[in-house]
Amino acid sequence: MKGVLNLVSVGPGFSDLIVPRAITALQDSDVIVAYELYLRWIQPWLVGKEIHTPPLTQERERALLAIEKARQGARVALISSGDIGIYAMAALAFDEMREDDTYEVNVVPGITSANACASLLGSPLSHDFATLSLSDLLCPWSWIEQRAAHIAQADLACVLYNVQSAGRQEGVYRILNIMLASKSPQTWCGVVRNAYRPDQQVNTYRLSELPALKFDMLTTIVIGNRFTERRRGYIFTPRGYNDWSTVAHETVATSAVCESALPQGALWVFSGTSDGNALANRLAECGNAVVVSAATEYGATLVQEDCPGVTVWAGRAGVEARRQALVASGARALIDATHPYAGAISQQLIALSRELDIEYLRYERPSTLLAGVPTQWADSTRENAGERASTRESASAFELCASPEHAAQRAIAQGQRIFLATGSKDLAAFLQAPGAADKKWFVRITAEPDFIQRAIDLGVPRSQICAMQGPFSQAFNTALWQDWQIDCVVTKDSGVAGGFDAKAAAAAALGIPLLVIERPQVAYPAVVASFDAVLEHLNRRAVS
Repeated sequence: MKGVLNLVSVGPGFSDLIVPRAITALQDSDVIVAYELYLRWIQPWLVGKEIHTPPLTQERERALLAIEKARQGARVALISSGDIGIYAMAALAFDEMREDDTYEVNVVPGITSANACASLLGSPLSHDFATLSLSDLLCPWSWIEQRAAHIAQADLACVLYNVQSAGRQEGVYRILNIMLASKSPQTWCGVVRNAYRPDQQVNTYRLSELPALKFDMLTTIVIGNRFTERRRGYIFTPRGYNDWSTVAHETVATSAVCESALPQGALWVFSGTSDGNALANRLAECGNAVVVSAATEYGATLVQEDCPGVTVWAGRAGVEARRQALVASGARALIDATHPYAGAISQQLIALSRELDIEYLRYERPSTLLAGVPTQWADSTRENAGERASTRESASAFELCASPEHAAQRAIAQGQRIFLATGSKDLAAFLQAPGAADKKWFVRITAEPDFIQRAIDLGVPRSQICAMQGPFSQAFNTALWQDWQIDCVVTKDSGVAGGFDAKAAAAAALGIPLLVIERPQVAYPAVVASFDAVLEHLNRRAVS
């Protein structure tokens, strides 16, 4: 008897998502070969069948067993979840076939993880997209990173499979950083766990929020492109019927000037803080041509107010847009005055400076915490040491935390009504931490509509959101926390310019525990902590 090998896709997990042709193939088969989990949603069609269930790690053994049964004349169904031809068993089966095999082969398509997760999120894959498996069991990790870089540079929407396993924890974060190097941090993304299975979880985030999350092998990540939008809790990517020059203007590099109008040989200041703007203004007052790069339209407005006469280059640009602008303008030097916790953008700027052979200088506001101050900050720190020591003596004994996740754990252990003065980027690390649902969370964020919506999406009631531009005085902090009955505060080591001293003093006055997230460790090629040091460094390099 001539055998039959049915390569059957049984979808993501619910029997009503199995296509009719797959059901027919199951009914017509005498032998079923599958991973045991897959039998749960095909149980109605297994009565009277010969069933074989080699374990999860024995994929090739499953394929060989199915082929051998077909060679013996049996009608066999080799089962795979999702679509058997996508990261699944079909390729193994074809790899093990011989040219002289005579059994019939039928490939039955199904709903794969990309389709299933996209349907739960809305319609994020409506234009060009890619899929990428993060498992390096069958593919070198270097290839995975290279493919991720090309996907990001092309700004394709993409679906990440095999996101994280017990033995492969860090890979996904390396891929997310690669994505952030070329894609806008505001790109809409979706995270789906157990799609169309029990304990299904579906959430949407901005790309910049993903590195703070935890994942597992049951999770699929969908990353949109620059045009992906959010509506009614869903995300979707337009097909192209729109005017592509105007869609999603807030996520495209919407420079206030075109590249041809950028001043040649200028100092490029990457800002985002009040002291970064003040530094740009000081450089311009000294006769330098200055371009200030700001990430948002609101940031660009502040630059124009604080720095009359400088050129503003604004928008959520990726690395390619920055590269082109720096080259086109013949940038003289790249001054990184971004926020102390913007480690990802600093790493990107360092890489660009090396690639383009442009002078790099990091200006970082001094830490208010005297312990552990880098030696190159000693002079600028010493002059204010007495003032800072006084602040620390009057402040409550703060606790340093190594990461947002660590701070979340400590805050949940100590407080019931927790105030987050950490900005919007790390909200998910707190609000989705184990035990977070049992606490009341109060947040203070910049009055950007996207930031406010992010807090709302994560479950923060509007009545517990303070949307204002800082920094804030000790009196304001004291009054706000007292009114909200806050019993634990989480902040960052933002320095005097970021209002750390005022927060520490207010926490001390109220006897509230203060948790401080440490600054990220970045190997800056050159770093200074005062405006005078910036000018001295640039003048010294110009002379040499």
